[in-house]
Amino acid sequence: MTATTTTSPLPSPAHAAGVAPGLRLVGVSKSFGHQTVLTGLDLSAYPGRVYGLLGLNGAGKSTAFNISLGLLKPDAGRVEIQGDPFCRRSLGRVGASINGPALFPQLSARRNLLVHCRLTGTSPETIAPLLERVGLAGVGRKRAGSFSTGMKVRLSLAMALLNDPEVLILDEPQNGLDPQGIIELRDLVRDLADEGRTVVVSSHQLGEIARMSDDIGVLVTGRLVYEGPLADFADADDERAMEKAFLEAVTGGGRRTETEVRA
Repeated sequence: MTATTTTSPLPSPAHAAGVAPGLRLVGVSKSFGHQTVLTGLDLSAYPGRVYGLLGLNGAGKSTAFNISLGLLKPDAGRVEIQGDPFCRRSLGRVGASINGPALFPQLSARRNLLVHCRLTGTSPETIAPLLERVGLAGVGRKRAGSFSTGMKVRLSLAMALLNDPEVLILDEPQNGLDPQGIIELRDLVRDLADEGRTVVVSSHQLGEIARMSDDIGVLVTGRLVYEGPLADFADADDERAMEKAFLEAVTGGGRRTETEVRA
């Protein structure tokens, strides 16, 4: 099935098994003045799976992420975390790296993480294992301001993982990484999902989304025009097929509702 059809399948086998989405947006709309950014957005990402969110610049991805994190209030609709309505307590269940790394450049990598530990009430004992996991164990005492872009991305990811979140949102995490770093990030994202987390990733690198994602969502001017398993969107091993499916989706794809799938 390609995205040119007016239908798309259920998001994942987990849905059919009755598993609640780790992250769910229901009828979310948002406008800024006279500009409508999101219109009735329904999105479901599941535990143990990587959800790749695709869209052209201005499609509404950043706004959807900010609403998912409680940084913006929707004009309509709601956000759910593991079936629970989003509230202040939900903040500890979600980790994110969006809008570029937010670091204190004068502080070391370790002290950056320590500041976040104090703000979130997280044990400092998590710092050393996280630095190891994101490949920064050898530079933990160096100033973050001296880091390369890729190293800053790794440190931002470590911050997102400090509270051991159930849901992880990553906006363009590959930016600034060299080829080896991209491969390592891909493996880490897969490992995080395999541990049971819901991982949502946005990227303009279609090939990388194909290599790491289980499910795909395509956002076009604030509406989700495709949502479903990657295997039903395009051949993940054929980057040209991914490009073709994406272009077809943004120029006229459609989305099937759950009722239509079952009919």
